[in-house]
Amino acid sequence: MGPPPAVAEVRRAVRRVLADIPPGELVLAACSGGPDSLALAGALAFAAPRTGHRAGGVTVDHGLQPGSAARAAEVVRVLRNLGLDPVEHIPVTVGTSGGPEAAARAARYVALDKAVERLGAAAVLLGHTRDDQAETVLLGLARGSGARSLAGMPATSGHYRRPLLGLPRATAREACAAMNLTPWHDPQNADPAYARSRVRHQALPALERALGPGVAAALARTADLLRDDADALDDLAQETTRRLTLPGGGLDAKLLAGEPRAVRTRVLHRAAILAGSPAGALAAVHVSELDALVTAWHGQRHVDLPGGVRAVRRCGTLLFEVL
Repeated sequence: MGPPPAVAEVRRAVRRVLADIPPGELVLAACSGGPDSLALAGALAFAAPRTGHRAGGVTVDHGLQPGSAARAAEVVRVLRNLGLDPVEHIPVTVGTSGGPEAAARAARYVALDKAVERLGAAAVLLGHTRDDQAETVLLGLARGSGARSLAGMPATSGHYRRPLLGLPRATAREACAAMNLTPWHDPQNADPAYARSRVRHQALPALERALGPGVAAALARTADLLRDDADALDDLAQETTRRLTLPGGGLDAKLLAGEPRAVRTRVLHRAAILAGSPAGALAAVHVSELDALVTAWHGQRHVDLPGGVRAVRRCGTLLFEVL
């Protein structure tokens, strides 16, 4: 008799993302101790020996709750009992930039990036599910974000893989229970002080009641479609940047004004970031002001951007200067 259906689904999802990683390489499961990432770790521990890969685990301790170090130590114990090796517990210091959720996420990814370099890992598997993707899309809609934000989380991004992105959260949790793994439930996931928690426990259920079941799956499909569009537009923007960049490093404002707005604003966004404006602080209002320098030029002096960057238009050229 085979494994329970939920376990089989999670294992298949993990095997799919291992398929293009050379045998013998180390693959890490990032595990918080929650049910989704525990199910992922259990599936990796089962699949990796059968695909010729080495499997390890990493848990990041954000230090934001009492007893977090002890919980991280327990996660390490569970991962080692699954047969993962190496397994690391990484404490981090969480800053304040962008709010608590964004700051914790930034600290976590820095820690994971360093773990990849230190351990020589080929990939890190993350436990995000289809429901997480739907929540990400709704949060992007609430912020009035563009297509790239509404495209949600990619299944693959550099050394990060999200095997469970096509599976509902319920499947991952059924798999976790079927593998006899005892998860830790983060109280912040139910705390209405956090926007994602409100989306999870209030907004999505309200949409399901109003529109019927399948809203999360539909939002995830929308993210996939928008990602294709965003990728194509980003490619066009990159080519446009190359074509319109002048020898002195500025952009030809007159030619840029003739580009479609979707391409033009991406060129401006990219140029501002390359000049030193932080991506997390560069907002749509800043890009709109830059666009006005290109398409509605009436002698404006300059546009000040986050990070001490200033954009000016001189003699038909858009220039970015560090103050």
